Amino acid sequence: MTAWLKAAAAALAVTLIVAGCGGGGGSSDNNTSQNSPSSPVPAGGNQVSAVINQGVSGIANIPTVTVTVCAPGSASACQTINNVLLDTKSFGLRVLNSSLGSTAASLPTLPSGSGTLAQCALFAQSFTWGTIRTADVRIGGETASGIPIQVVGDLPDATIPSDNCTDRVPLSGAEETAGTLNANGILGIGVAITDCGTACGAAMSASNPSTYFSCPPNTTTANCTRVPAGVAQQVTNPVARFASDNNGVIVQFPTVPDGGSKTATGLVTFGINTQANNAMPGTVTTIASSQAGDLLHSTFSGLTNVDAFLDTGSNGMFFGPALTACGSNAPDFYCPTSKQTLSATLQGESTTALAVTFFADNANNLFNSGNFALPNLTGAAANGTLDLGLPFYFGRTVYHGLDLRASGGQAPFIAF
Repeated sequence: MTAWLKAAAAALAVTLIVAGCGGGGGSSDNNTSQNSPSSPVPAGGNQVSAVINQGVSGIANIPTVTVTVCAPGSASACQTINNVLLDTKSFGLRVLNSSLGSTAASLPTLPSGSGTLAQCALFAQSFTWGTIRTADVRIGGETASGIPIQVVGDLPDATIPSDNCTDRVPLSGAEETAGTLNANGILGIGVAITDCGTACGAAMSASNPSTYFSCPPNTTTANCTRVPAGVAQQVTNPVARFASDNNGVIVQFPTVPDGGSKTATGLVTFGINTQANNAMPGTVTTIASSQAGDLLHSTFSGLTNVDAFLDTGSNGMFFGPALTACGSNAPDFYCPTSKQTLSATLQGESTTALAVTFFADNANNLFNSGNFALPNLTGAAANGTLDLGLPFYFGRTVYHGLDLRASGGQAPFIAF
């Protein structure tokens, strides 16, 4: 996620990562497309529901799934965790230490030098801090065995480092509770296999982007040291480690009426063209993305080379100043006096481009509706950024193809 979870009266978490329709773009109806799903229901072991409702904190547009975390190889040392944020723009599982219960002690930590590996995972306006541990991750009927995950909040706040952590996101501190994260964890199922790649495994230097740290045993002070982390140590996208159905994900959400709905239930399907229930129709358009899922050559609002991306972890659609701001009640959001139609052309690493249409409505009215699935919710981001967050997914089926080039496979892509 590059940006997510902004709410009325407060800018909340913005994840590591903060994109549409069959036949070439959105229709003139609210968030509908030619392949618009109704209310999809899991029908196979490679599928799981994604639910939008009041959740753990009453913030709108937070899609959540259920994940089971087990000690490696164990059928009993397991914890099933509800209300885990579904995030198509980050990579890997991060769960609150408090949500794991006694299972946390059964998850082996990863060594780093003479200490333990930890991470300050950076998001646009926040970060998570905690150790890296090995776990079996079960989602629906799929299992990723023995992968690195982050356990958030299992280290004292006094250990949080400044180097490439608090000096990068100098806000209110780590998000390490359900109340601050607005979920019990983050399931990153974007197109990358790991959250940093080979760059973080290079020798430590000013140009190494690593957010991994070696923490001395039983440390209670800020003496963790930033270190390189090879891909085998990094928090890993569980989908890539499934035994099958491991080349991508399909995310579907039903159409939501303009005024919103109390709840909405979507469907996540693992694998693309691996079995009958995940076949990709020829009517969708495939756009080659960057290794992080960005469509870097898009156009929007008169600008070219816009960084556009699709992100279920963002609770609105965010873009550069273009509409009337809401004011003090919802300072990060737009409040046009009437529903606005916006358009963009999405283009990634090839010449394929796709024109899309989406909508912006008055955020104050949406928030005051009492609903938790809100369409057409938009807010402010930097010029040159187009974050097509969860509302863009309503009424659409979106394919996220994993970056498998390291093993001789497909390049990353977005399709809808």
